[in-house]
Amino acid sequence: AHTVVDKVRKVISSTSTSGHWGRCIGDCGSGGIRSRAVWCVHVEGWTTHHSNCELRDKPENQRSCFQVCDWHLELFEWEVSEWQICVLVPFARGEVKPRTTDCVTAQHGLQHRSVHCIQKLNRTIVASEICQYFIPQPPVEQACLIPCPRDCVVSEFSKWSECSKDCVKSLQHRTRFVISPPLYGGSNCPNLTESRVCDVPISCFLGEEEYTYSLQVGSWSKCRLPHLKEVSLIGRTMLDFSSDSAERSTFKLQSYKSHHYSKPWDVEIGYQTRQVRCTRSDGKNAMLSLCMQETIPPTFQSCVMPKDCETSVWSVWSTCSKTCHSGDLSPGFRSRHRSIKYIAVGTGKECPELEEKEACNIGGKELLHPCPRFSWRTSEWKTCQVTLLFDGQDLRRHKHTALCGGGIQVREVYCVQSVIESGTHHKLKEVTRPVDKKLCVGPAPSASQLCNVPCSSDGLVSSWSAWGPCVHENCQDHQGRKGFRMRQRHVIMEPIGMSQGGPHLVESIPCEDPICYQWLISEGVCVPDHGKCGHGNRILTAICKNNKGEEVSHILCSELPQPETMVCEVPCAMDCVVNDWSEWSSCSHSCSSKNAEGKQSRTKSILALPGEGGKPCPPHRALQEYRLCNDHICTQLYWETSPWGPCSEDTLVTALNATISWNGEATCGVGMQTRKVFCVKNNFGQVTNKRCPDSLRPETVRPCLLPCKKDCVVTPFSEWTHCSTTCQHDNATAIKQFRYRIIIQNAANGGQDCPDTLYEERECEDIPVCPVYRWKTHKWSHCVLVPDSVRQGILGINEACGRGLQSRAVVCLSDNNHAADVTECMKWTEPMPSLVQECLIPCKDDCTFTPWSKFTACSSDCESTKSRRRSLTGRSRKRDKCQNTVVYPQVETEACPCEMFITQPHGNWSDCIIAEGKTELQLGTRFQGETKQCGEGVRLRAIACYDKTGKLVEPSYCSSSGYIEESCVIPCPFDCKLSDWSSWATCSSSCGTGMKIRSKWLKEKPYNGGRPCPTLDLKNQVYEAVPCYTECNQYSWVVEPWSPCKINSEQNSLHCGDGIQTRKIRCVNTAEDGEGETVPITLCDQSEIPNELQKCNLYCPNECVMSDWGQWSQCPQVCDPSIMQTRTRHVLRSPLNTRSCPKDSQMQPCVLNQNCFQYQYNLTDWSTCQLSENATCGQGIQRRLVSCMRSDGKSVTMNYCEQLNLEKPEKLSIHCLVECAVNCQLSKWSTWSECSNTCGTGGQMIRTRSIIMQAQGEGRLCPTQLTQYRNCPVKPCYTWILGTWSPCKVEGGQCGEGFQIRNLTCMVHDASMSVPSKQVENALCGELPSKDNALQLPCSVPCPGDCHLTGWSEWSSCELTCIDGRSFETTGRQSRSRTFIIQSFENQDNCPEQVLETRPCSGGKCYNYAWKTSLWRDNERTVWCQRSDGVNVTGGCSVQTQPAETRHCNPECKKPFTYCTQSGVCSCERGYTEIMRSNGFLDYCMKVPGSEDKKADVKTSAGKNKPVNSKMHDIFKGWSIQPFNPDGRLKIWVYGVSAGGFLIILFLIFTSYLVCKKTKQHQSTPPQQKPLTFAYDGDLDM
Repeated sequence: AHTVVDKVRKVISSTSTSGHWGRCIGDCGSGGIRSRAVWCVHVEGWTTHHSNCELRDKPENQRSCFQVCDWHLELFEWEVSEWQICVLVPFARGEVKPRTTDCVTAQHGLQHRSVHCIQKLNRTIVASEICQYFIPQPPVEQACLIPCPRDCVVSEFSKWSECSKDCVKSLQHRTRFVISPPLYGGSNCPNLTESRVCDVPISCFLGEEEYTYSLQVGSWSKCRLPHLKEVSLIGRTMLDFSSDSAERSTFKLQSYKSHHYSKPWDVEIGYQTRQVRCTRSDGKNAMLSLCMQETIPPTFQSCVMPKDCETSVWSVWSTCSKTCHSGDLSPGFRSRHRSIKYIAVGTGKECPELEEKEACNIGGKELLHPCPRFSWRTSEWKTCQVTLLFDGQDLRRHKHTALCGGGIQVREVYCVQSVIESGTHHKLKEVTRPVDKKLCVGPAPSASQLCNVPCSSDGLVSSWSAWGPCVHENCQDHQGRKGFRMRQRHVIMEPIGMSQGGPHLVESIPCEDPICYQWLISEGVCVPDHGKCGHGNRILTAICKNNKGEEVSHILCSELPQPETMVCEVPCAMDCVVNDWSEWSSCSHSCSSKNAEGKQSRTKSILALPGEGGKPCPPHRALQEYRLCNDHICTQLYWETSPWGPCSEDTLVTALNATISWNGEATCGVGMQTRKVFCVKNNFGQVTNKRCPDSLRPETVRPCLLPCKKDCVVTPFSEWTHCSTTCQHDNATAIKQFRYRIIIQNAANGGQDCPDTLYEERECEDIPVCPVYRWKTHKWSHCVLVPDSVRQGILGINEACGRGLQSRAVVCLSDNNHAADVTECMKWTEPMPSLVQECLIPCKDDCTFTPWSKFTACSSDCESTKSRRRSLTGRSRKRDKCQNTVVYPQVETEACPCEMFITQPHGNWSDCIIAEGKTELQLGTRFQGETKQCGEGVRLRAIACYDKTGKLVEPSYCSSSGYIEESCVIPCPFDCKLSDWSSWATCSSSCGTGMKIRSKWLKEKPYNGGRPCPTLDLKNQVYEAVPCYTECNQYSWVVEPWSPCKINSEQNSLHCGDGIQTRKIRCVNTAEDGEGETVPITLCDQSEIPNELQKCNLYCPNECVMSDWGQWSQCPQVCDPSIMQTRTRHVLRSPLNTRSCPKDSQMQPCVLNQNCFQYQYNLTDWSTCQLSENATCGQGIQRRLVSCMRSDGKSVTMNYCEQLNLEKPEKLSIHCLVECAVNCQLSKWSTWSECSNTCGTGGQMIRTRSIIMQAQGEGRLCPTQLTQYRNCPVKPCYTWILGTWSPCKVEGGQCGEGFQIRNLTCMVHDASMSVPSKQVENALCGELPSKDNALQLPCSVPCPGDCHLTGWSEWSSCELTCIDGRSFETTGRQSRSRTFIIQSFENQDNCPEQVLETRPCSGGKCYNYAWKTSLWRDNERTVWCQRSDGVNVTGGCSVQTQPAETRHCNPECKKPFTYCTQSGVCSCERGYTEIMRSNGFLDYCMKVPGSEDKKADVKTSAGKNKPVNSKMHDIFKGWSIQPFNPDGRLKIWVYGVSAGGFLIILFLIFTSYLVCKKTKQHQSTPPQQKPLTFAYDGDLDM
């Protein structure tokens, strides 16, 4: 924050003061506010009231600001420019520091750049604080290094050139070349040439000339038009035809004016001349006669007057290609054109570029509107289609079934444009019109997904209950005598997805005399009237019960039955005793028909036989009683309903408007649904509704949610596709354009239907027809020669003959023969025909011929040739020189083309390619695997085709396709194959709920990428388990009455006592359709099998007879052994005597699972995921069943559990998913791409396919091969090959101006280095190369004595600019140079400048330069500069550090007979000995006596004398060497020392020779580099 202090005076004593600005607060963007406190301050510093300060001068205390928020990070960024060049660090005063001479490696510098915070959208500069909120500001300056100045570096000199051995004074030279150019202000390159006079003795014979002469040919003058008048020769001196001879020559042409103005395209033929002269070897001109030879080069020729190309003015600039801004910084481009008016003629200036481009809309982005953005959109998912998962075989199998389960649904994916609406807030306005998909970037949304079609499944119901009694339909209002008997069944497993609901659960039968309530009468014990036996009465007890067996008020029943007592008889002691009637048996049939009627029976059995005088037993018939039952006919009636109709609006429920929501879902109102209800008679059909009970009639109307109407939604039509802007030929087929629209949402629930037209097509209008242009050529003009006056003036020739030029007019015509612009013909037709050609007017001495005849016909033989002829005409037939067929051939022969070709396979075989048949495009084609992916195919191998001579030709000559083929097979994938499902095993429980299973087993394993197997068990099987239910009373035991009791002992005359009785049992099917049929006893519950044999007892007379035991009383719900249950029996016959009767009651404890049971609901396991028969995958259901289980594990009817009001499990079914086996879905193969090479070997064609949907579940996996390659047929490559330049040729002379040529040949090759190229006809190579590839260039051959430039040296090695061996650049530089050769010192002033070229290069190295020295020799040594790679150079090393090349003694050796040694000290010459001073320096040299006679060298070699310390001098003062005796003779030791010193000197000389022998150094070319600026981190040691 900034502190702002404003001092405003109201009175002298008060000022206003303000505090710091606060933080920016408020909404994001420019709506923020920052504030500060402002107060009034007295001049003495204390705060006072605001009124003491001037209010108008009060500083502002609020200002607007830009509040930065986190999401602004996407809108703003730092814009950083490039670093500027490195400049020397300025002094404090600001002036630039000059370069110092003591620069070692580099000098410190600074470089700057600009940094701005900008808004991304329009690139405008905003306050830096906004960007600093997110990212710190990048630095705006940094330290850098400027390398020191580098001088030019050159190589060593070459050897001296050879001296001429002719009798001529000559020069020899040596050259060197540039290794590195001067950089950063370094010194320029020295001379690269040194010349000297040859030091060769010239021995010329007497009279022999010292010079040689050469014929020098000058350059041609400019082409000029001849004068219209004859040329008059004004002065005749030596002719001089230089290029500017009009000024200098004494041969003058009169000036003239043209009589007509030529049109630019009228070709004018003029003439040009050149100078031919004789030059001497010292460079001076000489008489032409000294250079005479047989033929003199021509000095004149015809030429075409040059005319420059002329173009039209530039067209206006086209519109800019960039008309909007999209955030990138790339500019747009615009162009303009011009056309050719007249092409260049002769040596005129060629046509310039006809098109010009420039960047546009670089700045001013705020003036451009934002570019549209593009994004992906999708339609709604279409309906789920199960068939898309099937292959063809599965589809045929399921053709006639309503498929459900897992499927695939697709949708349209399209690209739309979004436009930013400019304004204060940028909003995206979407245009739903579809555009080209290429405009959308990023991955497209998925166009397919798995889906599920719900399946319906039937439920499971129990068997029918027994028929109920005949009751009134409504017991509250029982009118009439009509009633119904009913039976029910209940749902065990709910149905799913059934529109009609499940099967009916109630059936009824009309009946007569219905009773809703009736008396249930129970009989009491028979009480005799008198005594213990005989007649008596039993009391009848009546209870009123409803039709459900429930006790109700007796008022509901009719009057009490009469009488209330019933006569009975109690047997006396000797009477026969018969027990009471048994319960009625179950009815044998559920209904009655003509062939069968229901019956039931009951029985009595004899308990005691009569004694003497007792009442006898009733006959056997009287012990059994029958009655009819279920006498109703076998036609049941039940209600049946149609499916619910659609939900429709109803006026009665309009009050329930659309605001009501059911189940939390917003609806579009409440409507009504209706259905029809029928009364149906089984096995018959619909009957009148009155026959079914109205109380059970299902409802026919119910409220429903009205589905919302959905109108069809389609996109607008796309833009019409662009028509081609290129022109079409007349016979071309019409080009069409189309547009389309896409259904986003289909109509539903009565919404507006979709339009019929989704695709429109029309022919393109206003397509330009390609214009037809052609060249029209006029006849050639006559052959134009050089004017006679010129010929005669030069050579004095009168005959008008020789070579000349002729021209013709060429015009461009349109198809209607009107003149057109030449640019049109150059654009639309072949190249322009030539305007000028050479012609020949034969001279009288020339050989003339007839035109060439046509070539003779070729035979079919490949060895044949064709020929053509010409013959001499006129006087030529008689001239001998014309008969020379070598010089003037009269027959030409060529080889005939050969039609024999050789095929050669090339490259590897392609992948196996399956031919694709045409498939109809329909919805889902992309998922149905219509394209053939396996089976028989072909693989291809490319060929190269050669003619007999081995030249590569088009492959079509050998094979129409360019391939050889062979059949191949792609093995088809084989899926895992399982068997069909086995039949269901029996239910695990014979009564109630259980599980049943079935299985499949593996038949064949998958291979070749087939669909994998599901998870198998150890037996290679897969199982399916479902719950099952068996009616517990479906099969029941039926027992016949017990046989009479058979007494065991036959001797027993009384026929009483213990015995055995038997009965028959059987298992019958009690289900409705079983009709009591006897079935194997194994189907009935074996745990409840009745006894077939039992003990019995026939009471003897006078014994007490008891009745059968009654039922045990009920145990409590919770079994408790302390609680007892009882049962009773009563006396049927009392004995005569007083013997007591047995007990009439029994008790037993309530023991769990013996006589007391508990009940609970039991659930089966969940089934495996079950699908509908019409589904192969998708959403299925897992079910489980509930049953009532007794505590001993036995299943019982649900009534037991229901009566206990136990909590019943709710969830008996859940949804599950069987994963769909989706095979990998592939797109079709794309078309084959263009060949990667247009010709030659190595070209490949490619085609691809993409994965539309990955494999899922157990589907076939995607193949790895999504790309196929095949080699291209080897087409011949035709290339223009430029030959090497010939040496410079001077026409007819030895030196001067000439030309060098190179050949342009058309070669055929296969683009590989292995096969050599062969020459073919030029027509096969097509257009000639560009103008840069000139075939003829002017050149000059230097004459003796001329100074001339050498050729270019080789490029030096690539060198980087480095500091201390470190390079800060990737691009180096290398150099080459040309220098001049002096042949005569007199002409050296005319020498050209030496030339230096530098170019950037890559892969450079760092080099350093160091001084090298040889060993000292005679106080001299060689000093040179060497580059680090061993190349000796001149320059590069620092001059300040250069070592000395010579050394001197100090002080100088001025005494007689002294010289300076290599050690830098003075010594005596041979024959003299040194006389030293006391300070160690030489005093004088004294001659050695007899040294002249002795051949030995007695000169001593003094060592290097160092100044002696003064103290040491005093100590050794008397030790000075005294070689002479007092008598003046030499002492003996002097001779010994001299001899030893001589031997040492010889040894040192020999050793120095061996050590100091100089070896020649290898030389190489150092690189050079361009100047660079380096950044450094500031701590580099200078």
